[in-house]
Amino acid sequence: GRALLVLLLSATVSLLGGLIFGYELGIISGALLQLQTDFHLSCFKQEVLVSAVLIGALLASLAGGILIDHHGRRRAILVSNLVLLVGSLILTLARSFIVLVIGRMTVGFAISVSSMACCIYVSEMVAAHRRGLLVSLYEAGITVGILLSYALNYFFADVDEGWRYMFGLAIAPAAMQFLSILFLPVNPVKLSSWDSDCQKGLIPLQDTEDRVAAKQEPYQEKHYSFLDLFRTRDNMRRRTLVGLGLVLFQQFTGQPNVLGYASKIFHSVGFQSNSSAILASVGLGAIKVVATLVAMALADKAGRRVLLMAGCVVMAISVTTIGLTSRMAPVTMARDCKAPTDPNASLSLTQHPLTPVLPQSAVSPIPPAPGAVKSQAALGFAATSSLTKVFASTQSKEVVPSSPLMQKRDLVGQSKKGTVESTGPPLAGAPWAQHTVLNWITLLSMMAFVSAFSIGFGPMTWLVLSEIYPAGIRGRAFAFCNSFNWAANLLISLSFLDLIDAIGFSWMFLLYGLMGVMAVIFIYLFVPETKGQSLEEIDQQFSRKR
Repeated sequence: GRALLVLLLSATVSLLGGLIFGYELGIISGALLQLQTDFHLSCFKQEVLVSAVLIGALLASLAGGILIDHHGRRRAILVSNLVLLVGSLILTLARSFIVLVIGRMTVGFAISVSSMACCIYVSEMVAAHRRGLLVSLYEAGITVGILLSYALNYFFADVDEGWRYMFGLAIAPAAMQFLSILFLPVNPVKLSSWDSDCQKGLIPLQDTEDRVAAKQEPYQEKHYSFLDLFRTRDNMRRRTLVGLGLVLFQQFTGQPNVLGYASKIFHSVGFQSNSSAILASVGLGAIKVVATLVAMALADKAGRRVLLMAGCVVMAISVTTIGLTSRMAPVTMARDCKAPTDPNASLSLTQHPLTPVLPQSAVSPIPPAPGAVKSQAALGFAATSSLTKVFASTQSKEVVPSSPLMQKRDLVGQSKKGTVESTGPPLAGAPWAQHTVLNWITLLSMMAFVSAFSIGFGPMTWLVLSEIYPAGIRGRAFAFCNSFNWAANLLISLSFLDLIDAIGFSWMFLLYGLMGVMAVIFIYLFVPETKGQSLEEIDQQFSRKR
């Protein structure tokens, strides 16, 4: 009975942790549209607001590891819940731009600490044959959180000061997580009394031989300093190589940018109405949820290594395909940003960076209704929307496709009630209209990429990171790798448009394909299979192998 309760509570903590993470990252895209008009934000201020979460998260990944190792995983999660409550209250009551930035930084700090502590806590809490399932549940929570944030963005779109509700609603899952973790034991694995924990049924070992081995070789918890991560002691250097390699390849296979390109592909395939953009975001979101559920089911059966390699192969093939099709059907990327100034000024067409660039005449000449000023907030968002996608990324830094609300409002000349159904005549004259087959191939590649990421790199990176380090330094090691993740994500997302200017769109994607191939080789050579092994066995294996 107790083991089952622990299992259910662990699952709840994991799922809620992911849900909060996904929600906080997805919600900004809808909130920004209202904040823009309420606070008259310039493009630069929008970028600052969007990246505030990232700065908070980076700070947390530098300081959070010490908190997790020295004060325990459970306490770290409780502290992150309290910090999140404070951050959400600051945002809900904000009256100035500075306060908003502080609130978002606070929230970023909280979700980053929580993400690390949740994965480690749950991995230590449950039996080896269930660990893959329960740690992957965190990733599933993220995808659900993102979809939830889109739904609420949509729901509060036309509510006055709706952004206050959007930010405030994060308090509910945080409070639920806080309560559910209060019922969980403090120390999941008291390593000195390892075997007695096994007898309690908290950590059932696979078979009797394991128990005999555990008795013969008593597991000593060792103490490590941070610098041990780079030394040969207990093969720590190789573990650090595995962790950093996974985290960096996760980013360098192009994941932060491929989703940003989604709305454009949907447009080029011929979904020209307003609903197409909504379809793009929600559709890809749904694919991600399904793929993550598949990963959860397979993590403990097929194993981490198999899923990582299979995911990488499919990702490499799909980005290469996108690169090759875009060579035949050229793609234009535009960058532009206009901040809302005079509400009554007539609105010129501002390109969403990810929608096809059209001649001025292709846009319907209907002037916006007076009530549509808020709907037009999206105009100032053009450049920053790419940044939102950058930072609105999940724990695995999966970039959130721009929210349906944002895309709904990106269509120029659309009244607040959405009476104008399309942006004018069908875009038949556009250069990519002739390449229907290629566009469909691109679209399917895109879906394959999203699924492969959500099965492989998405959940497995964090699962492996929570397993390969010894308990004494697990928090600091995880945080160290996590900080590289945030930094790489920032670098890739910010350099995307510059790189496209320099080497061209298709070469960019072919480069991502090459990185995917390198990732497969790296995983094959360096990443061990950890399914079905207790954390102690994994540690002992690593220590023996030179």
